[in-house]
Amino acid sequence: MVINSKNRYATAPKNADYTIDQAWDTYSDVEHDRWNRLCERQNKILPGRADEAFLKGLKALKITGDGIPDMEKLSDKLEVITGWRIVPVADLVPDDVFFDHLANKRFPAGAFIRPESEFDYIQEPDIFHDIYGHVPMLTDPVFSDFVQAYGQGGMRALELGQLHNLARLYWYTVEFGLVKREDGLRIYGAGILSSPHESVFCLEDPSPHRVEFDMERLMCTDYIIDDFQKVYFTIDSYQQLLDQCYRDFGEIYKTVKAAPAIAPDELIDLDNVINKGTQTYFLNKLRNAS
Repeated sequence: MVINSKNRYATAPKNADYTIDQAWDTYSDVEHDRWNRLCERQNKILPGRADEAFLKGLKALKITGDGIPDMEKLSDKLEVITGWRIVPVADLVPDDVFFDHLANKRFPAGAFIRPESEFDYIQEPDIFHDIYGHVPMLTDPVFSDFVQAYGQGGMRALELGQLHNLARLYWYTVEFGLVKREDGLRIYGAGILSSPHESVFCLEDPSPHRVEFDMERLMCTDYIIDDFQKVYFTIDSYQQLLDQCYRDFGEIYKTVKAAPAIAPDELIDLDNVINKGTQTYFLNKLRNAS
């Protein structure tokens, strides 16, 4: 009988901060093989598409090729580089807990690995998304400082009732961000880096808009969670992100609170548009569904 590792961890005892014992020795050979195949596929797709910071981090941490990583041992490598550690969790954690972890340089990673039936796509973050997609970027000192600053600002967003605006910042940067380089756009968002199809779509398909990063515009933009993105925001550097976080968000929240939500496929007059998308992929899906 095949045991789903998500079910295995769902009943694991949780600490007060929602962390669990990864129990690394409970992963089966089948699960380790699944991890290796997921990594192998992305390793073929990402060169020339992923940002060099990600590729360097992947190499420095030696995440691929040897089965599902032991988070404790992986943390020991990462901590030497930027001071971060990875903590295993069973599922998504409450917002305040999540922010506290990030603010203290702890990245919560799901311990379960997707089943074979969801090999190509899983809507919720599993260990492949969290470890392969996110953790290599935490070796970059500037980007990792941005993630910590995001965590530090999270509690204030909760207090002010602006979590939905701050969540959009995370979504369009940490999960689905692109960075401009001399030889073109490159991927740094984990939601893309862990997806073979979106890794190609975000850079090469004419459908999505690609728009330069603007904090207030981004915080007003809705997103979709079950398909490719209709818009990708591009940054000039990780320092740009960090500088944007090292300021008082209070005035920004006042502005965006009064602003209407922007649809994911909508362009506005103030946008600095790199590529105006055709939205063909999404229009075709609507036609086929009708």
